[in-house]
Amino acid sequence: MKEKITFLGIETSCDETAAAVIRENENGTADILSNVVSSQINEHKEFGGVVPELAARAHLENIDYIINKSLKDSDITLNEIDGIAATAGPGLIVCLTVGLNIGKSIAAFANKPFVGVNHLEGHALSPGLENKIEFPYLLLLISGGHTQYLIVKDVNDYEQLGTTIDDALGEAFDKTAKMLNLGYPGGPNVEKFSKLGDKNYFKLPEPIINKAGCNLSFAGLKTAVLRESKKINEEDQLRYNLAASFQNTINKILYKKTEIAIKDFKDKTQTKKVRLVVAGGVAANISIRENLSSLGKKLNFETIYPNLKFCGDNAAMIAWAGIKRFKKKLTNTLNISARSRWPLDENAPYMKGPGLKF
Repeated sequence: MKEKITFLGIETSCDETAAAVIRENENGTADILSNVVSSQINEHKEFGGVVPELAARAHLENIDYIINKSLKDSDITLNEIDGIAATAGPGLIVCLTVGLNIGKSIAAFANKPFVGVNHLEGHALSPGLENKIEFPYLLLLISGGHTQYLIVKDVNDYEQLGTTIDDALGEAFDKTAKMLNLGYPGGPNVEKFSKLGDKNYFKLPEPIINKAGCNLSFAGLKTAVLRESKKINEEDQLRYNLAASFQNTINKILYKKTEIAIKDFKDKTQTKKVRLVVAGGVAANISIRENLSSLGKKLNFETIYPNLKFCGDNAAMIAWAGIKRFKKKLTNTLNISARSRWPLDENAPYMKGPGLKF
């Protein structure tokens, strides 16, 4: 197989239109030849969240330009590309189909191999863009739609240890920002305004903190924030205190649950050198990074985070996952369909909904 494989990656799972050209280098990390991301913050700002139809329309308007710019920035022609990778799920179907279909069309036109990438695998492998990481490692995937602990055994080989039974962490951040009128996008603004508040001012619940292993729950915390937000009459300092208390509570939950996940990982893998990779959009939160790094020092495990520009949705991680799958001969035919739900561990129990017992 060719040594330096080069892939075009395309990402349109939610509200980022992205394309990237990535080449694997000699030491097993990536040369990022281009990485173009077009954000849709302004389109969704007035709604306080992503409107799928508006997102899909923006993807359609921007995708050709973004791909062409990515190729131009990389100084690589389509003929020099070894394969095409596009996100096939999970995500918003109307958005996924835009990038997936154009990716398949380019692959067919240029007669190139095609890989339909699981967006979550893109996040899971994203630290490998800049760091050579040996398998297995423990992954904490925290994003707008997912919150999971997984053992990453290899490419295409994952075991779920725990997940959220209700809201994803990014969703909890976004809804808290909306309740406190902190603006959009919610997650970064909660982090920003938390710095102005007293993190110990409000005592907030830590749902299922002492049960359910390393599964997590954020719905009760979100409800408590809603209840307190109605009492503060838009008083700025109290809003900042509540934002800080929310983030502090999140950190306490992640600290405890990660401690449990580390033990589970050690028991299952018998690995001497433990690595925790924290990836996904919420992994850009500096407070969460510092919190988990302090746990790493306490328990003597290594914490690894992607570069901030690779935490949110981007096509570099999709191209990288495409290269990794291509090397294992995990390519797809052009009839692959978009999937709104696509767990990394297909055998993991579905943990959402009423009636869950622990």
